[in-house]
Amino acid sequence: MKLKQIAIHIENSPGRLFEITKTLGDAGVNLRALNLVDTGEFGILRLLVSDLAKTRRILMEKQIPAKVDEVVAAEIEDKPGQLAALLKHLQKAKVNVAYMYAFIGFSSKKAVMIFHFSDNDKAVEILMNNGIKLIDAEALGMLETK
Repeated sequence: MKLKQIAIHIENSPGRLFEITKTLGDAGVNLRALNLVDTGEFGILRLLVSDLAKTRRILMEKQIPAKVDEVVAAEIEDKPGQLAALLKHLQKAKVNVAYMYAFIGFSSKKAVMIFHFSDNDKAVEILMNNGIKLIDAEALGMLETK
């Protein structure tokens, strides 16, 4: 139940995000989820994409360094306290959240949380054992072949 995510270090300059997203869009790559964080002169753009292999090929052709990470997507009710309830299970097992991002709209009254854990395999086991619905690549419309 792990997903493959593309992480790109991009210059924190006008037009750079546009260039990357336009290039991927022109190639027919759909962005399923994304997160951009500022680290000073550079940002980290994390993407879940419709076609991982095509995205990697395009980025290599454009000489844009990127790496593939594994993340876990969990669906929770879109109401107060649900994230804390999910995190409680992980805290007990001493699994740390390295980073996360979220989006709404995958399904009615649900939020999708995208996590990178200190131990993704252990987190998947804990979440599944506690009845947390994990979202797979197919449900998000993602091809993950390299």
